Amino acid sequence: MATGIFLPVIYVRGTFYQVGYDVGHTFKHQIEELVRDSTFLNDELLPAYNTEAGQKIYDDTLARMKTKFPHYVKELQGISDGSQVPFYKLMLLHIDSMILEASSSQLSGNGCSSVMCNHENVVLGHTEDAFAVAFNHLYIVHADITEECGRHERFSSLCYAGHLPGFCMNINEHGLVYTINIIEPVRVHNNKTPRHFLTRAMLSARNLVEAQAILRDRGSGSSHGFCVNMSFMKQEGPILFHSAEVGPAENNESQLSILTISPGESHVHCNKYLRLKINEDDNGLAVLSSNGRHRVMENLGLPTTIGEVIDMLSNDDDKDYPIYRRGTEKDIVLTIATGIFDFNRREWRLYVDNAKNSTPIAVFSMNL
Repeated sequence: MATGIFLPVIYVRGTFYQVGYDVGHTFKHQIEELVRDSTFLNDELLPAYNTEAGQKIYDDTLARMKTKFPHYVKELQGISDGSQVPFYKLMLLHIDSMILEASSSQLSGNGCSSVMCNHENVVLGHTEDAFAVAFNHLYIVHADITEECGRHERFSSLCYAGHLPGFCMNINEHGLVYTINIIEPVRVHNNKTPRHFLTRAMLSARNLVEAQAILRDRGSGSSHGFCVNMSFMKQEGPILFHSAEVGPAENNESQLSILTISPGESHVHCNKYLRLKINEDDNGLAVLSSNGRHRVMENLGLPTTIGEVIDMLSNDDDKDYPIYRRGTEKDIVLTIATGIFDFNRREWRLYVDNAKNSTPIAVFSMNL
C-alpha cells in the first residue's frame, strides 16, 4: 500500500436521513476538504448557481427530486447536516453540468474502466478514476436503511465524499452488483433527472426489470449520459452481465441500450458510447482517454480469467492514455481505486495501488 493512502469504512443503520447524517458526521473533514478544493464546484458550478438562470435550474431540479426521490433528498440533507457543509453545495455536485450553459473542460474527471468476464472465472472489474482532488476522499458505506413507511434498502457502496451512494462500485441485498462509467454527451438537459439520483435509485433494484425502469425513468429521463455494468447474483440460471448505456432523455425517457454478456463472453466499457448514437466531444478527455484505453484493451484481447482482468485494469503501456491512469501530460486524471468483484468466491476486493503489484486494502463479502 502506498504511504498516506486510506479507505475508511462505516457500518450504519437507520432512516435515510439518519444514515446520511451519520455518514456526513463521520466523514465531515473529507467532505469539507473536497467541497473546499473542488475547482469544478467553486469555479464553474457556484458561479452558474449565482445567476438567475442557474438558480431556476437548481430550484426546479430540487423540487422535482423532492417529488420523485424524496428519500434520497432526505439522505443528502442528512449528509449536509452531519458534515455541516451547506446543502446547496452538495446538491450542486449532484446537479452537475445541468446548470452550466456550455460544456466544461472539467466534466470528464470521473472516468472509469469496467471489465466483465463471464467465463469459468466470473468477474466484474472496475477502476475508479478521478481528478486529484478526490484522492483520499473516498469511503465505503455499508448501510441498512428502514423508513417508517416500510421502505427498506441494504447495500455496500464506494462513495465520493459528500455524494450519495450508487455512483461508483456497489452491491445491494438483492444480489445486484454494478459499476458506473460516466459519459459526456455534447447535449445535456437542464430539466430532467440528474444521473446521480438514478444511480442512487439503482441500489433499490431487485431485478433487471426494475433496473431498466429506473434507468429509463419514464416521464422524465436522464439529463446526462452514463453506463451501468451490472449482474444479479441471485437470479435463476447462469450468471449474466448487462452493460446498459444511458443517454439524455428523448420523449420524456432516457435513451437506453443494453448489451447482455452471456457465459463464455467478455466485454469492456470506458467513458464513451459504444452503441447509442449520441454526439460526444471527440476532442474531450473522456473520448480521447477512452479511445486510448480501448486500443490497449483490443491489443490485449478480451480477458477470460480473473488474472487477465487484473492485468488489463493494471495496464499502463499507453504513455498518453493508460488504463491504469497515473497522470500524464495529456491525461491528468488518476486511478484512485480498483475493485474486483469475484463472483466465484463472492468477494469484493478493493485496491488503492496498482492491483497487479499490490494486495487489497479491503475485502468484503458480496453476500449481504
